[in-house]
Amino acid sequence: MTLSSSDRPVDRLNDRALLSVRNLQVDFRGDAGLVSAVKGISFDLFQGQTLGIVGESGSGKSATALAIMGLLGESGVTRGEIMFQPPRREQDREQDREQGGEIVDLLRVAPQKMLHYRGDRIAMIFQEPMTSLNPLFTCGYQVIEAIKLHQNVDVAEAKQRTVQLFREVQLPNPEQMVERYPHELSGGQLQRVMIAMAISCNPQLIIADEPTTALDVTVQAAILALLKEIQRSRGMSLIFITHDLGVIAQIADRAIVMNQGEVVESATTAEIFQNPQHPYTKGLIACRPQPDRQLRLLPTVSDFMELQNGIMVAKQPSDPRYLEVVSPTEIAVRLAELQTQEPILSVQNLRIEFPIRNILGLKKRYFVAVNNISFDVYPGETLGLVGESGCGKTSTGRAILGLIQPSMGSVKFEGQEVTQLKGTALQKLRSDLQVIFQDPYGSLNPRLSVGEAIAEPLLIHSHQERFQRYRQKAARNERVAYLLERVGLTKSAMRRYPHEFSGGQRQRICIARALALNPKLIIADEPVSALDVSVQAQVLNLLKELQAEFGLTYIFISHDLGVVKFMSDRIMVMNKGDIVELDSAEAVYSNPQQTYTKQLISAIPR
Repeated sequence: MTLSSSDRPVDRLNDRALLSVRNLQVDFRGDAGLVSAVKGISFDLFQGQTLGIVGESGSGKSATALAIMGLLGESGVTRGEIMFQPPRREQDREQDREQGGEIVDLLRVAPQKMLHYRGDRIAMIFQEPMTSLNPLFTCGYQVIEAIKLHQNVDVAEAKQRTVQLFREVQLPNPEQMVERYPHELSGGQLQRVMIAMAISCNPQLIIADEPTTALDVTVQAAILALLKEIQRSRGMSLIFITHDLGVIAQIADRAIVMNQGEVVESATTAEIFQNPQHPYTKGLIACRPQPDRQLRLLPTVSDFMELQNGIMVAKQPSDPRYLEVVSPTEIAVRLAELQTQEPILSVQNLRIEFPIRNILGLKKRYFVAVNNISFDVYPGETLGLVGESGCGKTSTGRAILGLIQPSMGSVKFEGQEVTQLKGTALQKLRSDLQVIFQDPYGSLNPRLSVGEAIAEPLLIHSHQERFQRYRQKAARNERVAYLLERVGLTKSAMRRYPHEFSGGQRQRICIARALALNPKLIIADEPVSALDVSVQAQVLNLLKELQAEFGLTYIFISHDLGVVKFMSDRIMVMNKGDIVELDSAEAVYSNPQQTYTKQLISAIPR
């Protein structure tokens, strides 16, 4: 995949490849022998260039990054070459260290010598900063430690450099941030700390592995802009790994698309989007919701390709509905019909406060998470609840479910005041109110089989008259088998455990569990934010189909306005505990009234 002169970025520092990967193969030892993760891929990365590696979970993109970093562990087996040719740096001459300019094969470098490259010349930004930082040490200490490991400086100078780095990555109050612990920072701030640590030794190459996946779209946009600016100012090369081609469009010069351990397409970013060649690439581009048009169904990768004799080939779409654009008239008629009904849920003047830790006997203070909000939800409607982390959307959902007690206000479900219910009465109400959480693995008991997890609410509520027949195990199993098949899984899944499924499959299991009691309203709290874009499309389509079949009402919570617009009849935008905008989904997107809403829309990757 050597670049032609017309392909290379204009601001490259020279024509020499900084990194050349040739026929890289990565296998992992398992109980059944070797499992192939990367199957003989090749690519070049030039100095000052950004290469995007895109693909779904299991495509081999992270295994490729770990092979470059020498972090595969004892179970990893590699073949091929990873040739690294770093240029000389001023700091190398100052410290009389090994000169740059040498060509090394990173797969064959001795472990002790690899420490010279890892962190110093090649750095990595991982997906989840909270698990990458040690909670026992301050953020500043951990960056200082990285500086001292690779540079001959004392603690005072390392701390001074850390403050400068925190200022460069645009952390507020960098002198104070140095003394703070990871749990005291937001997700976006933690990712900035990780970027500061990555650039602390001025490496020539940074590998960013899904660094924005769990972030709000506005924070994601800020992190992408920061990475681009740091790369430009320091002349570094960047490998950016993601499952979202929309993000690749924002940051990469070139992109390689990986599927099942192989590179299926390689081109400039412009060529990838303007003229994709492989059906897998076409599927990845198409399956992300596009807010400027309302599709009846989202396309998925399976609409573009299928497996024939072990080879993925293009196919004609089996369900043409994903080509249908819903007309504005149809959308308006549906919304008008929904609002002719009595609300199924009415929230009035809801206020939620959390006590702030009392120190030294000072007067007790409260943090206002939700500030006197009011709204209605109609039967069969999907109300999208959108906003950045900390805006109060999850607290609102939990108050509706009776999981937290509001400080004031009213929550009425079918005329019944939820905030006054306790014990058996509240439990009975919850058979009509269900929730789908963001993390499907965390919301499933790893000790229960899938069948037991889905059947559990049937058993808990079997004392109610309408669920009494589920006291019999045979009836419960029959219901579970039906639900699994309805969400696209097979009856055989009943005997398996959560860890045996992919993220998308686990979310389908959680949806089946939420449907077990035939609820009337489901609160979906970020149900697709951690999923690949193709799996995300499958789950969103499934939720829409189930709504039509069972007459469900949804409150769909997300920070991604593109996803929310596809799902919702109306959108409610929250910011710092207040409702800043509430209107039809089309009106909020096409004619936003508030600056905050405009910022959310402009941050959507395109």
